[in-house]
Amino acid sequence: MKRALFIGRFQPFHQGHEKILEIMLADYDEAILVIGSAEESYTERNPFTAGERMEMILKATEEMGVKSRVLPVPIRDINRYDLWVDHVISLTPTFEAVYTNNHLTELLFSAKGFKIVKTGPIRRGDFSGTRIRALMAEGETHWRDLVPKSVASYIDEIDGEKRVRGIYKGE
Repeated sequence: MKRALFIGRFQPFHQGHEKILEIMLADYDEAILVIGSAEESYTERNPFTAGERMEMILKATEEMGVKSRVLPVPIRDINRYDLWVDHVISLTPTFEAVYTNNHLTELLFSAKGFKIVKTGPIRRGDFSGTRIRALMAEGETHWRDLVPKSVASYIDEIDGEKRVRGIYKGE
């Protein structure tokens, strides 16, 4: 079984993440999606809980027809770069490659001998969790076009747009 790993906060899981996942699964049997900053929630940067982000991933991957090939793993930040890769390794199934567009992630995982696959920006101006959350906070509905339909439905189910709006207003 060949596996690759991708680290993100998935706040929320959006179509850019979906595209990276498609690229990964074209080359590997399974994809491990590390849900970073798992301990963070109810903040502007991280409004959704780790469980909610995992649910978004499960719903999106079911919609994509690849759910059985994706392993979401929530991981807390330890804020120690010298230990971080070993921390990730200890909490995930084995993997051979890391897909990333983050220089620090590339540096740290390549130093441990992992193959690095640079994803490059995928319509970064559109597919950005920061932008999607800002659209939610502003009451714009365009954010729905940037996430899988199942994710938009789930965000509605948990009243996520209202939560984001409240957090941004300081409520």
